[in-house]
Amino acid sequence: MPDVTRRGQVRGPMTMTLKQLEAFVWIVDLGSFRAAAERLHTTQPNISVRLSSLETALGVTLMERDAGSVRLTPRGRDLLDHARRVLREADALIEASGETQLFDGSLRLGVTEIITQTWLRAFLRAFRARYPNISVELTAAMSASLEQELFARAIDLALQNGPFTRTATGVVPLGRYPLIWVASPALNLHGRRLSAAELAAQPVLTHARGSLSHAEVAEHFRDRRALSVRLVPSSNLAAGMDMARDGMGVAAMPEVMAAPALAQGELVRLDYPWVPKALEFVARYDAATCPGFVAAAAEIARQVAADYAPRPEAPEDKISSSKEQNQII
Repeated sequence: MPDVTRRGQVRGPMTMTLKQLEAFVWIVDLGSFRAAAERLHTTQPNISVRLSSLETALGVTLMERDAGSVRLTPRGRDLLDHARRVLREADALIEASGETQLFDGSLRLGVTEIITQTWLRAFLRAFRARYPNISVELTAAMSASLEQELFARAIDLALQNGPFTRTATGVVPLGRYPLIWVASPALNLHGRRLSAAELAAQPVLTHARGSLSHAEVAEHFRDRRALSVRLVPSSNLAAGMDMARDGMGVAAMPEVMAAPALAQGELVRLDYPWVPKALEFVARYDAATCPGFVAAAAEIARQVAADYAPRPEAPEDKISSSKEQNQII
């Protein structure tokens, strides 16, 4: 039997290392030596050497190299799942030891603006405390863009809201974020129940076109054909909230984002008996191929998000809300 060294190498005619297995797996997952080199923060020649060394150690050809592309051989397909299991077990060994500083590399994280404006900083602190030697490469974008990047393997983990067009194999719920209507107190719209006509008399500040909340607001006013409403979409929620602060319109905003401005009196909550649906947030990743620390990061996100989640709506509140929405003028 081969002799296993303390550094995770198998002694034989040649040595086999975790780095070689890692290179093999990432070449397959990303489709090229170049992309694997970028992912592993090394050079393309190094990736080529690692794969060649692994093939020599195993005595097999794992991949056929063509100009600009690679494809698995039949033996490569047979051994790929074994390589993944070895890497997962190595991750599990480190986790079980509690020596998580042994993990290195990077987490490519995608988040939406609501998270950047609320609990992203707390998440990054918690993640760094557990994995001090893993860097975080951050992408902030709209949820639809994050979904595209996740399935293109440009990011490892997306903290985002639905709806989604594709199904991820790793999903961790992060909570619901209700929206509320807000405006500057200077507009003098607070302190009474507003009709649809009163709300529509102001520019209606919404999230960007293509977002769920924009579609719902547009449909809500479209159903009230007698009203002339001006929707003002913005891809940046913080900018939209600044516009509301300055009296440039009314806005349907996530309550968790509006809370500081409400507390400071810069915004007031409006009493209008309809709001877009609450945003359902989840952490999404590829459970079949991701490193173990990606799934752990999703769980950290769940724990951090729980501190920011609003209280669950009581059954009597739901009944009351339903009745109110049926009474919109």
